[in-house]
Amino acid sequence: MSVGTRSPEFVMTKTPLRISFAGGGTDLPEFYKDEYGCVVSTTITQYIYVAVKRHGHLFNEQYRLNYSETENVREVGAIKNGIARECLRLVPVQPPIYISTVADLPSFSGLGSSSAFAVGLLNALHLMRGERVAGAQLAEEAAHVEIGILKRPIGKQDHYACAVGGLNYIRFQCDHRVMIESQHVPRIQELFGDFMMFWTAIQRDASTVLSEQRDKTHVNRGTLLRMRDQAEQLRNLLWGGFDVEKIGRLIDEGWRLKRQLASGISNEVLDGCYERAVGAGAFGGKLCGAGGGGFFLLVVPPGKHAKVREAMRGLQEIEFAYEPHGSDALLIA
Repeated sequence: MSVGTRSPEFVMTKTPLRISFAGGGTDLPEFYKDEYGCVVSTTITQYIYVAVKRHGHLFNEQYRLNYSETENVREVGAIKNGIARECLRLVPVQPPIYISTVADLPSFSGLGSSSAFAVGLLNALHLMRGERVAGAQLAEEAAHVEIGILKRPIGKQDHYACAVGGLNYIRFQCDHRVMIESQHVPRIQELFGDFMMFWTAIQRDASTVLSEQRDKTHVNRGTLLRMRDQAEQLRNLLWGGFDVEKIGRLIDEGWRLKRQLASGISNEVLDGCYERAVGAGAFGGKLCGAGGGGFFLLVVPPGKHAKVREAMRGLQEIEFAYEPHGSDALLIA
């Protein structure tokens, strides 16, 4: 869909990060090609911003990229950043162009940042071409880039979560169709008031853990089926209003199952942090994403926040809230 008669000179998009509550791992095609997969996840008020602008003709490079590194190249194929390179091939924009990205939270931390970057960049490139596309299309394009082209051992849940936004039950069909069911929970901000998140200060590339998990799909089939069932249970809990203790216990059970899927998902130090939080009153929680570091998400009744905060002393607490929207344009000029 066209956004106007003149192509923009500058676009900035804002794409939320996500938290997956239940069902993670069943969104890998190695699982859902035989058994449908499903997850319950939400976007949060922490974001990745992507800016794309027409680059000045006096510069020598055709493509300038600014992220954790800086790249100045003359051809798309010379771009080292795989996501940026393949997004530009999929949705080409006439050079010279400048691309910059910045995030509210560190990458490699289990909140879907690489997928949010892919979604946000594709959204910006479409807008630079005068096109507005639906969230589901952005999600499929981003998944095609990361899974189909770059062969990363990940599932589709992050792309759909970041592109569509909100609290969703997402189902992955055996024929590769994806169904999204928005969860309209009364008093959802109250529910989010019972969540706490702590930064372990450990950044890790999830590829090693996810590759092992993918390769063990057949061995882990029974565990993955139980984790899929937990996503269904959580969906039913949300439909009935919400019981914070039941939600916390369900997430705790899922975390204990998840640790069986591959080595490196947790370790003695991380397990010790988690058990201290539970001992201080948390109903349950998990390490976000593939595990191994990143952020602890905890479900904590209000009266126990201070005790849990003390138990997690040394880890930085991160404030966040519910984000109902997916990737969107902040500025088109």
